[in-house]
Amino acid sequence: MKVYRTDEIRNVVLLGHGGSGKTSLVEAMAYVSGATNRIGKVVDANTISDFDKEEQKRKFSISTSLIPIEWEKAKINILDTPGYFDFVGEVEEAVSAADAAVIVVSGKAGVQVGTEKAWELCEKYNLPRMIYVTEMDLDDASFRQVVDDLTERYGKCIAPHFSPIRENEKLVGYVNVIKNAGRRYTGVATREECEVPDYCVPYLESYREKLLEAVAETSDEFMERYFAGEEFSIEEIRAAMRTEVMDCDIVPVAMGSNMEAQGVANLLSDIVRFFPSPENREYAGVNQNSNEIFEANFDFSKAKTAYVFKTMVDPFIGKYSFIKVCSGVLKGDDVLYNAATDSEEKPGKIYTMVGNKPTEVTELFAGDIGAIAKLNNTRTGDTLSTKGAPVLFGKTEYSIPYTYMKYAVKKKGEEDKVSQALARMMAEDVTIRAVNDSENRQSLLYGMGDQHLEIIASKLAARYKVEITLETPKVAFRETIRKNSDVDTKYKKQSGGHGQYGHVKMRFEPSGDLETPYVFAEEVVGGAVPKNYFPAVEKGLQDSVTKGPLAGYPVVGVKATLYDGSYHPVDSSEMAFKTATVQAFKKGFMEASPVLLEPIASLKVTVPDEYTGDVMGDLNKRRGRVLGMNPIQGGKQVVEADIPMTGLFGYCTVLRSMTGGRGTYAYEFARYEQAPSDVQEKEIAARSAEE
Repeated sequence: MKVYRTDEIRNVVLLGHGGSGKTSLVEAMAYVSGATNRIGKVVDANTISDFDKEEQKRKFSISTSLIPIEWEKAKINILDTPGYFDFVGEVEEAVSAADAAVIVVSGKAGVQVGTEKAWELCEKYNLPRMIYVTEMDLDDASFRQVVDDLTERYGKCIAPHFSPIRENEKLVGYVNVIKNAGRRYTGVATREECEVPDYCVPYLESYREKLLEAVAETSDEFMERYFAGEEFSIEEIRAAMRTEVMDCDIVPVAMGSNMEAQGVANLLSDIVRFFPSPENREYAGVNQNSNEIFEANFDFSKAKTAYVFKTMVDPFIGKYSFIKVCSGVLKGDDVLYNAATDSEEKPGKIYTMVGNKPTEVTELFAGDIGAIAKLNNTRTGDTLSTKGAPVLFGKTEYSIPYTYMKYAVKKKGEEDKVSQALARMMAEDVTIRAVNDSENRQSLLYGMGDQHLEIIASKLAARYKVEITLETPKVAFRETIRKNSDVDTKYKKQSGGHGQYGHVKMRFEPSGDLETPYVFAEEVVGGAVPKNYFPAVEKGLQDSVTKGPLAGYPVVGVKATLYDGSYHPVDSSEMAFKTATVQAFKKGFMEASPVLLEPIASLKVTVPDEYTGDVMGDLNKRRGRVLGMNPIQGGKQVVEADIPMTGLFGYCTVLRSMTGGRGTYAYEFARYEQAPSDVQEKEIAARSAEE
């Protein structure tokens, strides 16, 4: 592939609901542009984008892939993203590298929740966007319905500039709203002029009026001409549209059929024509030497910098770091510096990726996207620059994984293999976390949803040949006391020669501090227990609080006071006093009205207004306490609640089901509270059965 200058590059992310046709659109683009000689199908597992075995097995995209398309003397870097919400980290990586977006909508399924989420992402990153309506070759597809639904949601910025011509329930051509003319398909990327059918005229007039109105708003001169009834030339309309698209004031709507590769040539031309090249985008970091702002702005004349927006770890071809060149021109023989890890990296070669196939290139201009192999000290989110001008760009904010399960290694002795495989997967997917919960003696796996966790386990087996099982995690309960107790414990053992003798009298009471396991005090008068045994008594307390007498959970909030006892000049030892203390603790704890404490999380659920009642009802069932609601932009509410951690297990799936995928949630540990008696009884019974 030839080297392209910054002004010839378009970085475009494909967004949309799962199954709307993003991957098949990439196939059609590659075919129409001549990059491939056939159109692959998702169902046949032979597409460029879905190269991973897991994607081919499940028939949907799991990770973002890069496919460069050459069209009309420009290079379009297409980033094909997953549509399912469990893989939002991949989408966020792609959006951070894109300069514009095509939101793909199925003409059959219409506007879905994935369409709304795609729009919200474009708003967040201020991305110019177009809508492309797929599946227009199907009987029950409706372009008009999609346009009406989009207009209802997003207002007059929605501007269709094509509409379909159908005959005998088949897509045979289109009406070009800008040219005010009809076109009939004659082959791949070819068409001929035709009359606009009568049934298309009302829609053409409506769409054209909307388009001309938007064009008129770009300048006072255009506005005057519009009101005077003057016609705009095609060039004037396109120039005005480019300005409005780049300012996000207009969102053009196109359509076509991926399977028949119809409408795709128009879409590629529109991407080149209306979307900005990287030189129109701003981007800044901080020079680590001078602490001054470094305005990269995809200027190829400035010092070399690149941002690593994604990592791909393939068992067969190795590790590739996907980069977007933010300034300068990157070459294979450059020595790059990673300020985050204070290390130098020597790329050796630079590539552009086509799916999982690397193609070597001599250089990458500012704004271009490529890949570097085997960067040992570089991760997703790092910046590569030169040692003379070390720069750091701000890291992309990724969604935090809140769904977790306990995982267990199936075969003994493969624990290290699993942890190494997970480390590689975490390098590739920023929304995976593996956590060792030593307190409950369990390993936890965090992801964006139940399906995400299931696919991680499946990938471990297929890629790395190690198997894990996913199980319900244990919740970190605590034990404490509510009342006071006073115990007298003597440990006495005689077995020829020196015996063992330790005698303690202790009081136990709540300390009032649930952050600290215990507080130790002594009030011994007259040397009843010599001072040199006090550390042994405290050691006995330390050992006791790690596993409480009630259900084996860690103990918190206990004050233990040693006030009396006795000793034997020969038989007493530190071991004897420690053992006596352990026995005293067990007895004293159980006599002081012991209770289980459960962890409480502070939960925030963001949902559209119409779902707040359902969400609050469900939270009540989970023993949650709703504290309030705060309205936010976009007709949504943030429901705030306190909820036991036990009530959050499986919440991701339930919330999505309840809100049609529109609800999101976040939580953090808040405090411990006494568990209700029924919960305590159930937990104590479960623990004793385990023991």
